[in-house]
Amino acid sequence: QYVKFGDASFSNFGGGPFARYNVTEKFPRSELYGMVSQMRRASVSTPSNIAEGRSRTSRKDFSRLLSIAHGSAAELETQLEISSRLEFCSEENGKILKDLINEIKAMLGSMIRKLNPLH
Repeated sequence: QYVKFGDASFSNFGGGPFARYNVTEKFPRSELYGMVSQMRRASVSTPSNIAEGRSRTSRKDFSRLLSIAHGSAAELETQLEISSRLEFCSEENGKILKDLINEIKAMLGSMIRKLNPLH
């Protein structure tokens, strides 16, 4: 799975950040339908919206879906912060994932700006 636009590319992005680290597997069972479910949905939503946007024929649609993907990444970042504070994940994994999410958000922001040069 590979999405490319200009200089920005997202490779091996299909399962989202949590596919690599399986962070949510170590969360309390009581969070299975709460935090775990929300984080997994946001993790999958980000690349899904990028792929859908890329398949659209207009820059406006692509930009709108990139904005939605950016929002999903921000949602995931917030959920990760809450999970870290509740000590559901290790500090090391939390930092790795926060850095990855910030990189993704920066790439999405750059792509959005390139698509909307007047904004």
